[in-house]
Amino acid sequence: MTIKHEVPSYLTQHGIGPWGDYLEQIDRVTPYLGNLARWVETMKRPKRMLIVDVPIERDDGTIAHFEGYRVQHNTSRGPGKGGVRFHQDVTLSEVMALSAWMTVKNAAVNVPYGGAKGGIRVDPKTLSQGELQRMTRRYTSEIGIIIGPNKDIPAPDVNTNEQIMAWMMDTYSMNQGSTASGVVTGKPISLGGSLGRREATGRGVFVVGCEAAVKRGLNIHGAKVAVQGFGNVGGIAARLFAEAGAKVVAVQDHISTVMRSSGLDVAALQAHVNETGSVAGFRGGEEVSDRAQFWAVDCDILVPAALEQQITVENAPTIRAKIILEGANGPTSPAADDILHEKGVLVVPDVIANAGGVTVSYFEWVQDFSSFFWTEDEINLRLTRIMREAFTAVWQLAEEKKVSLRTAAFIVACTRVLQAREMRGLYP
Repeated sequence: MTIKHEVPSYLTQHGIGPWGDYLEQIDRVTPYLGNLARWVETMKRPKRMLIVDVPIERDDGTIAHFEGYRVQHNTSRGPGKGGVRFHQDVTLSEVMALSAWMTVKNAAVNVPYGGAKGGIRVDPKTLSQGELQRMTRRYTSEIGIIIGPNKDIPAPDVNTNEQIMAWMMDTYSMNQGSTASGVVTGKPISLGGSLGRREATGRGVFVVGCEAAVKRGLNIHGAKVAVQGFGNVGGIAARLFAEAGAKVVAVQDHISTVMRSSGLDVAALQAHVNETGSVAGFRGGEEVSDRAQFWAVDCDILVPAALEQQITVENAPTIRAKIILEGANGPTSPAADDILHEKGVLVVPDVIANAGGVTVSYFEWVQDFSSFFWTEDEINLRLTRIMREAFTAVWQLAEEKKVSLRTAAFIVACTRVLQAREMRGLYP
């Protein structure tokens, strides 16, 4: 049965978009929630949405305006937590969906956060460093009324980094009149950032990838890996797989695709990307003009680590991988999920696969509150333990209920969120 959802008026201009994918995922898990299903509408309605105008003075003296968002999907289990992205295609639907996936992700790995997300519709490559700083600070001031160390804690995401987080922390602190290092995570180490945070998401992808490989009887040594997105997630995951003896046979970024059946030199490719900004022009592999060929590459493990809605009904039938590790948020449409399931592809969903980043963000937040910092080895050991435990719990439930890993992860997460909602009750 197809369930029709009322499309909120604020989404009618651009369509329901990624938010529609999320709603369909919730519909699929609802039959497994038992008595908690009476609260399921909680998962379909963001708690708070803020749309802000972000005006700045450009270097040439003109005034430019950008649209910014901060969405808090749910805070039943703790303060909102989620990244901020700067991208020309950011929409409210996207930020709503990303905030909701953060709610599910945080509950799935059992860190005490709710879900939130933010963004500005801008191509940051068109801004100077000074313009980027002014935009970041104005955006932070505009959303300052709803963020805070105990309210909502932003973090880096697409096209944002440690420097952006430093500006956000400083702006919030100046407005508060005292340093508030815990207002953001993913900060520079010198400002209370955590060791291991930069690599955490990619490392988490690798850890659950190894667990999934064991379940499927696949030896990581010699396994063929394809990675879409070669940034902070895909690049780190590719490096760790290569160090474990896997062959990274294909990498695609926003500009180009490079392939090599015998395996790319990941370190050399990373050096090339650091120098040029893209995998395009890398001489250690074959550059492919048809982007669709990436999805059909002969591989054992596929890591979509770019943006949402990348695996669709059009390209899912061509995928040859045995395991898909969702390094990005929402890269697979529900319809494509069904195709992959029928093909026998094991999909490790984003809410587990890429939860390493928010897990170490939690570590950073805890360290900021205590002013006591852990070693990188401690961070990585704690991260590995949490990721393995989360994957094992989801795997066992999937086996018990005879459902996909995504559905099992949503059962675990929604149960935790809705139990908290039920216990807290409604106020007033």
